[in-house]
Amino acid sequence: MAEHDRKDDGLPLHTALYLEPTYWNDRFAREDHYEWFKDYTHFRHLILANVKPTDQVLEVGCGNSQMGIEMYKDGITQITRTDLSPVAVKRMEEKSVALAYKGIRHQVADMLDLPFEDETFDVVIEKGTVDVLFVDSGDPWNPSQDVVNRVEKMLKETHRVLTPNGIFISIAFGQPHFRRPFFEAKGLTWTMKWDTFGDSFHYFFYKLRKGTKDDNQGPNVPLPLQEKVTFDLEHEFMDDEDFLRQSSLGDNE
Repeated sequence: MAEHDRKDDGLPLHTALYLEPTYWNDRFAREDHYEWFKDYTHFRHLILANVKPTDQVLEVGCGNSQMGIEMYKDGITQITRTDLSPVAVKRMEEKSVALAYKGIRHQVADMLDLPFEDETFDVVIEKGTVDVLFVDSGDPWNPSQDVVNRVEKMLKETHRVLTPNGIFISIAFGQPHFRRPFFEAKGLTWTMKWDTFGDSFHYFFYKLRKGTKDDNQGPNVPLPLQEKVTFDLEHEFMDDEDFLRQSSLGDNE
């Protein structure tokens, strides 16, 4: 990524750059660690309630997060961590080797075209990765077709690699009334449930269990529509860097 595309603090000038692999390679080369949506301690209880030590786990979009390492410390040791950035994968693999965490594997992979066989994993988990797909969505109530296509591809691939009773965990900023049309679309046999975590400002811990609805069935009873959501950009409890709030408002606002 060119220097003129970056602010002084390293953040991109335009949110669309979050979709560019070159941005992430450049960032991960400079940055050792960053956590989106709070660190593992804030949602650890939800992980342990939904993931068993014997589960085969796939983490997509691992970046330089410590989540996979923290899960390993909690006895969840069969983890495959993937990212589109070879820089991130190499650096996280080096960390795991240094810690002698032999159960963690690392692999460069595109979440829209996963290089795994059908029904390989008991759990697929992501934190903030799906939200990246929405950064140029425009109106969140009516996202662009490009966004719809990206999200649908990612969800179909996730569904494909899950075992028949597997669970997809999505840790996100996006609210349930925006996610349900995607998460419960036809062709996907899971239903959407969620918990929240955080202090005054809450994030969402979505749980989608495969095999809990017919694949020809669309979304369940829709959530009541709310007034268009707005956010206080100075909210003290939000992450220092929050591409999600920017993507909701757009680069021009």
